[in-house]
Amino acid sequence: MDYIAILREQVEGMWAASIALLPNIAIALIILFITWLVSKFAVGIAQRIVGKTQMRESLRRLVETLTRVGIWVFGLLAAAAVVIPGFTPAGLIAGLGIGAVAIGFAFQDIFENFFAGVLIMLREKMQIGDYIEAEGIDGNVEKITLRETHIRQFSGELTILPNSMIFKNPVKIFTDMPERRFDITVGVSYDSDLEKSEAVIRKAVESVETIAKDRGAEVYAVEFGASSIDFLVRWWVDTKNQNLFAVKQEVIFAVKKALDEAEIEIPFPYVTHTFKETVPLPRRSAGSAEV
Repeated sequence: MDYIAILREQVEGMWAASIALLPNIAIALIILFITWLVSKFAVGIAQRIVGKTQMRESLRRLVETLTRVGIWVFGLLAAAAVVIPGFTPAGLIAGLGIGAVAIGFAFQDIFENFFAGVLIMLREKMQIGDYIEAEGIDGNVEKITLRETHIRQFSGELTILPNSMIFKNPVKIFTDMPERRFDITVGVSYDSDLEKSEAVIRKAVESVETIAKDRGAEVYAVEFGASSIDFLVRWWVDTKNQNLFAVKQEVIFAVKKALDEAEIEIPFPYVTHTFKETVPLPRRSAGSAEV
């Protein structure tokens, strides 16, 4: 057999088939370009439509993403049908067969995060801008995509969590309500007038302008401490408009100043140290002997 001739014929056949497919490839590229234009135009229309509604930011992004993905899937299938005659979506699924199961296992995490992202965007809780804590990470939700959620921590770092992790595990949302409660413990000495101490602390907290005035302050004597009677002090803060740490500082400053002016002592635990006294032994002079 003339193997060289057979090889030449195969190469020439492949070359001829490639030349014959050039028009189809060109048409497919044009289809992809049109798909890009249509996708951009459709997303712009979707943005205008949802921009006129009261829809949440996460849902707006979901609508835009699904619009873009749907148009690109249709465009890719149309381009594949032009390049490969006889190609149909049904034929693609039937041709995959067992391979589809393997692909499903290989991309299980991607599909899981995708559907979790859709569900996170659909539910009302945890919106962009919320302050949350998930899996030991706390910060503001900066972005939600179909695969992951971006959390900007207060120290400046950006943490990216897979959507499946957020969807399947508990998430603490601190900004779900406009107001949040804070508390501190204040101790006064045992010889203090407790009713007077309670009134002084309450008045000091309520004098802070940045707390929620409609809720006031709560002061409760809760414990006999080692060196003080301890009061639990509570107040509420508007989490949308106030700096939580700054408000807490103002409360502490106000309570300390008010107790000082009322001559109410804030004791602190004292620590006793036991020293072992060491008596040096007298030196024995040369030539001395024990008696």
